[in-house]
Amino acid sequence: MNELADLYAVDLVDAAWRKSSYTANNGNCVEVAGTPGAAGVAVRDSKNVDIPAARVSQQAWSTFLASVAEDTLTA
Repeated sequence: MNELADLYAVDLVDAAWRKSSYTANNGNCVEVAGTPGAAGVAVRDSKNVDIPAARVSQQAWSTFLASVAEDTLTA
């Protein structure tokens, strides 16, 4: 299997979801959780938790966060 397939194979039923600290108090939030047994991160909409979470590698998540922090995120 490849890394992305491994991330999507992880069961997130008991994942420890954390809500973004930058919520606007309007319910528009994201939640993140580590993927147990695989080096990755799952991201979901806190209002639609039944929709499958997006999953990315730990490296991709770190790169994304660094881009946001440095204000270098581009489309």
